[in-house]
Amino acid sequence: MEKTRVNKIIELLNEKYGHLGCALNYRTPFELLIATMLSAQTTDITVNKATEVLFKKYNTPEDFVKIPIEELENYIKTCGFYKNKAKNIKETSKIILEKYNGIAPDTLEELVKLPGVGRKTANVVLSNAFGKDAIAVDTHVYRVSNRIGLAKSNNVDETELQLMKNIPKEWWSRAHHMLIWHGRYICSARKPKCEECNINNYCDYYNERKL
Repeated sequence: MEKTRVNKIIELLNEKYGHLGCALNYRTPFELLIATMLSAQTTDITVNKATEVLFKKYNTPEDFVKIPIEELENYIKTCGFYKNKAKNIKETSKIILEKYNGIAPDTLEELVKLPGVGRKTANVVLSNAFGKDAIAVDTHVYRVSNRIGLAKSNNVDETELQLMKNIPKEWWSRAHHMLIWHGRYICSARKPKCEECNINNYCDYYNERKL
Protein backbone atom coordinates (compact mmCIF):
# COMPACT_ATOMS: atom_id res chain seq x y z
CA MET A 1 0.00 0.00 0.00
CA GLU A 2 1.31 3.46 -0.93
CA LYS A 3 2.59 5.54 1.96
CA THR A 4 0.36 8.55 1.28
CA ARG A 5 -2.74 6.40 1.55
CA VAL A 6 -1.52 4.74 4.74
CA ASN A 7 -0.70 8.11 6.26
CA LYS A 8 -4.15 9.46 5.40
CA ILE A 9 -5.87 6.44 6.95
CA ILE A 10 -3.82 6.83 10.13
CA GLU A 11 -4.48 10.58 10.21
CA LEU A 12 -8.25 10.12 9.95
CA LEU A 13 -8.41 7.24 12.43
CA ASN A 14 -6.30 9.25 14.86
CA GLU A 15 -8.71 12.17 14.63
CA LYS A 16 -11.55 9.92 15.69
CA TYR A 17 -9.94 7.41 18.05
CA GLY A 18 -6.58 8.87 19.03
CA HIS A 19 -7.79 9.61 22.55
CA LEU A 20 -8.78 5.98 23.17
CA GLY A 21 -6.42 3.32 24.48
CA CYS A 22 -6.53 -0.12 26.04
CA ALA A 23 -10.02 -1.10 27.23
CA LEU A 24 -8.75 -3.59 29.81
CA ASN A 25 -8.39 -2.35 33.39
CA TYR A 26 -5.02 -2.99 35.05
CA ARG A 27 -2.48 -1.41 37.38
CA THR A 28 0.66 -3.47 36.70
CA PRO A 29 2.17 -5.33 33.74
CA PHE A 30 1.32 -8.61 35.46
CA GLU A 31 -2.33 -7.64 35.88
CA LEU A 32 -2.51 -6.70 32.19
CA LEU A 33 -0.95 -10.04 31.27
CA ILE A 34 -3.59 -11.92 33.26
CA ALA A 35 -6.43 -9.74 31.93
CA THR A 36 -5.28 -10.25 28.33
CA MET A 37 -5.03 -14.00 28.84
CA LEU A 38 -8.62 -13.93 30.09
CA SER A 39 -9.79 -11.83 27.13
CA ALA A 40 -9.42 -14.65 24.58
CA GLN A 41 -12.82 -15.48 23.06
CA THR A 42 -14.67 -12.97 25.24
CA THR A 43 -15.17 -9.22 25.61
CA ASP A 44 -13.07 -6.72 27.52
CA ILE A 45 -16.21 -5.70 29.43
CA THR A 46 -16.64 -9.27 30.69
CA VAL A 47 -12.97 -9.46 31.67
CA ASN A 48 -13.09 -6.14 33.50
CA LYS A 49 -16.07 -7.28 35.55
CA ALA A 50 -14.23 -10.44 36.55
CA THR A 51 -10.88 -8.79 37.32
CA GLU A 52 -12.52 -5.99 39.29
CA VAL A 53 -13.34 -8.61 41.92
CA LEU A 54 -10.36 -10.92 41.32
CA PHE A 55 -7.60 -8.30 41.47
CA LYS A 56 -8.85 -6.92 44.79
CA LYS A 57 -7.75 -10.16 46.42
CA TYR A 58 -5.26 -11.73 43.98
CA ASN A 59 -2.97 -9.60 41.83
CA THR A 60 0.59 -10.97 42.02
CA PRO A 61 2.29 -14.16 40.78
CA GLU A 62 2.60 -15.26 44.42
CA ASP A 63 -1.16 -14.88 44.86
CA PHE A 64 -2.00 -16.96 41.81
CA VAL A 65 0.46 -19.70 42.67
CA LYS A 66 -1.19 -20.09 46.06
CA ILE A 67 -4.86 -19.76 45.08
CA PRO A 68 -6.71 -23.13 44.77
CA ILE A 69 -7.49 -23.67 41.10
CA GLU A 70 -11.18 -24.25 41.86
CA GLU A 71 -11.38 -20.83 43.50
CA LEU A 72 -9.65 -19.18 40.55
CA GLU A 73 -12.06 -20.90 38.18
CA ASN A 74 -15.01 -19.46 40.08
CA TYR A 75 -13.62 -15.93 39.71
CA ILE A 76 -13.12 -16.24 35.95
CA LYS A 77 -15.97 -18.56 34.99
CA THR A 78 -17.78 -15.82 33.05
CA CYS A 79 -14.76 -15.37 30.76
CA GLY A 80 -15.21 -18.70 28.97
CA PHE A 81 -12.75 -21.58 28.65
CA TYR A 82 -12.15 -20.87 32.33
CA LYS A 83 -10.64 -24.24 33.22
CA ASN A 84 -7.90 -23.96 30.62
CA LYS A 85 -7.35 -20.27 31.40
CA ALA A 86 -7.07 -20.98 35.14
CA LYS A 87 -4.50 -23.71 34.46
CA ASN A 88 -2.43 -21.42 32.21
CA ILE A 89 -2.62 -18.53 34.67
CA LYS A 90 -1.31 -20.67 37.51
CA GLU A 91 1.50 -22.16 35.38
CA THR A 92 2.47 -18.76 34.00
CA SER A 93 2.49 -17.26 37.49
CA LYS A 94 4.76 -20.04 38.73
CA ILE A 95 7.24 -19.46 35.90
CA ILE A 96 7.26 -15.68 36.43
CA LEU A 97 7.82 -16.18 40.14
CA GLU A 98 10.62 -18.71 39.71
CA LYS A 99 12.35 -17.41 36.58
CA TYR A 100 11.69 -13.68 36.63
CA ASN A 101 11.58 -12.89 40.36
CA GLY A 102 7.85 -12.21 40.20
CA ILE A 103 8.10 -9.56 37.48
CA ALA A 104 6.41 -10.03 34.10
CA PRO A 105 9.02 -10.27 31.32
CA ASP A 106 9.19 -7.40 28.84
CA THR A 107 10.28 -9.10 25.61
CA LEU A 108 8.22 -10.88 22.99
CA GLU A 109 10.51 -13.89 23.04
CA GLU A 110 10.09 -14.41 26.78
CA LEU A 111 6.37 -13.68 26.92
CA VAL A 112 5.34 -16.13 24.18
CA LYS A 113 7.08 -18.95 26.04
CA LEU A 114 4.59 -18.59 28.90
CA PRO A 115 1.61 -21.01 28.92
CA GLY A 116 -1.45 -19.47 27.27
CA VAL A 117 0.46 -16.46 25.91
CA GLY A 118 0.52 -15.99 22.15
CA ARG A 119 1.82 -13.12 20.04
CA LYS A 120 -1.37 -11.09 20.44
CA THR A 121 -1.30 -11.25 24.24
CA ALA A 122 2.44 -10.58 24.32
CA ASN A 123 2.12 -7.55 22.04
CA VAL A 124 -0.74 -6.11 24.11
CA VAL A 125 1.46 -6.29 27.21
CA LEU A 126 4.55 -4.92 25.45
CA SER A 127 2.62 -2.02 23.97
CA ASN A 128 0.46 -0.98 26.90
CA ALA A 129 2.42 -2.01 29.98
CA PHE A 130 5.96 -1.40 28.74
CA GLY A 131 5.43 1.31 26.13
CA LYS A 132 7.12 -0.64 23.35
CA ASP A 133 6.19 -0.39 19.67
CA ALA A 134 4.01 -3.41 18.89
CA ILE A 135 0.91 -4.37 16.92
CA ALA A 136 -1.39 -6.88 18.56
CA VAL A 137 -3.65 -8.53 15.99
CA ASP A 138 -6.96 -9.50 17.57
CA THR A 139 -10.18 -10.25 15.67
CA HIS A 140 -10.94 -6.54 15.16
CA VAL A 141 -7.47 -5.61 13.93
CA TYR A 142 -7.38 -8.64 11.64
CA ARG A 143 -10.80 -7.93 10.12
CA VAL A 144 -10.47 -4.18 9.75
CA SER A 145 -6.91 -4.09 8.43
CA ASN A 146 -7.67 -6.69 5.76
CA ARG A 147 -10.89 -4.95 4.73
CA ILE A 148 -9.20 -1.59 4.40
CA GLY A 149 -6.19 -3.00 2.57
CA LEU A 150 -3.55 -2.29 5.19
CA ALA A 151 -2.96 -6.03 5.02
CA LYS A 152 -3.89 -8.76 2.55
CA SER A 153 -3.76 -12.10 4.33
CA ASN A 154 -5.94 -14.87 5.72
CA ASN A 155 -3.34 -15.51 8.42
CA VAL A 156 -3.07 -13.59 11.71
CA ASP A 157 0.72 -13.76 11.99
CA GLU A 158 1.20 -12.69 8.38
CA THR A 159 -1.27 -9.84 8.92
CA GLU A 160 0.87 -8.65 11.83
CA LEU A 161 4.02 -8.70 9.69
CA GLN A 162 2.30 -6.81 6.87
CA LEU A 163 0.99 -4.16 9.27
CA MET A 164 4.48 -3.76 10.71
CA LYS A 165 5.76 -3.21 7.18
CA ASN A 166 3.01 -0.84 6.03
CA ILE A 167 2.51 1.27 9.16
CA PRO A 168 5.33 3.51 10.45
CA LYS A 169 6.82 2.00 13.61
CA GLU A 170 6.05 5.03 15.76
CA TRP A 171 2.35 4.43 14.99
CA TRP A 172 2.20 0.68 15.63
CA SER A 173 0.77 0.80 19.15
CA ARG A 174 -1.66 3.62 18.47
CA ALA A 175 -2.77 2.08 15.18
CA HIS A 176 -3.53 -1.14 17.02
CA HIS A 177 -5.95 0.68 19.32
CA MET A 178 -7.48 2.76 16.55
CA LEU A 179 -8.22 -0.31 14.43
CA ILE A 180 -9.81 -2.03 17.43
CA TRP A 181 -12.11 0.90 18.21
CA HIS A 182 -12.98 1.35 14.54
CA GLY A 183 -13.93 -2.33 14.42
CA ARG A 184 -16.13 -1.96 17.49
CA TYR A 185 -17.88 1.24 16.47
CA ILE A 186 -18.01 1.18 12.66
CA CYS A 187 -16.37 -1.75 10.87
CA SER A 188 -18.33 -4.54 12.56
CA ALA A 189 -18.14 -8.14 11.39
CA ARG A 190 -21.64 -8.59 10.00
CA LYS A 191 -22.98 -5.17 9.11
CA PRO A 192 -20.18 -2.62 8.76
CA LYS A 193 -21.44 0.99 8.78
CA CYS A 194 -19.61 1.91 5.61
CA GLU A 195 -21.64 5.06 4.95
CA GLU A 196 -20.66 6.42 8.39
CA CYS A 197 -17.00 5.49 8.01
CA ASN A 198 -14.56 8.41 7.87
CA ILE A 199 -12.01 6.40 5.88
CA ASN A 200 -14.35 4.78 3.35
CA ASN A 201 -12.72 6.61 0.43
CA TYR A 202 -9.45 4.82 1.27
CA CYS A 203 -10.99 1.40 1.98
CA ASP A 204 -10.68 -1.50 -0.48
CA TYR A 205 -13.83 -3.18 0.86
CA TYR A 206 -15.98 -0.06 0.43
CA ASN A 207 -14.65 0.81 -3.00
CA GLU A 208 -15.05 -2.75 -4.27
CA ARG A 209 -18.69 -2.76 -3.15
CA LYS A 210 -19.31 0.46 -5.10
CA LEU A 211 -18.16 -1.10 -8.38
